[in-house]
Amino acid sequence: METRMFRTILTTMIFAASTTVVFGAAHEMAPAVEAADQDVSGGTVSAMSIMAPANGWLVVHRTDAEMAPGPVVGYAPLKMGENSDVTAILQEEVAPGDMLMLMVHGEDGGMSTGVFEYTLGATEDGPIRVDGDLVMTVVTAE
Repeated sequence: METRMFRTILTTMIFAASTTVVFGAAHEMAPAVEAADQDVSGGTVSAMSIMAPANGWLVVHRTDAEMAPGPVVGYAPLKMGENSDVTAILQEEVAPGDMLMLMVHGEDGGMSTGVFEYTLGATEDGPIRVDGDLVMTVVTAE
């Protein structure tokens, strides 16, 4: 009787653990940036939602119709997981019609944790890629 009860309890525990793992894996959100065209006359640009795979940065690059990341014009810290209403202070003037690439960067490879160290083309605090693609979206300044 005790052996049967032990097996029942063990089976229930294994089932519960495997269900939790499957449920968790199925509900993990992929890294992403959600933002819309916006007024940047106040010197900031915002993303409504960012899913970051690790602590890192929202980095604002200039871009154009070629969709290549250009110079960095702002950044803001990100925590691992879901980030809402993330705002970066722009470090230079952005005119209406300018295109901005809001990109997720990591916190890897630099000399100091919590200090944004990336420069265009560097590996320190560089861009996050999923299946070779940058995690980013492009918005137009209004």
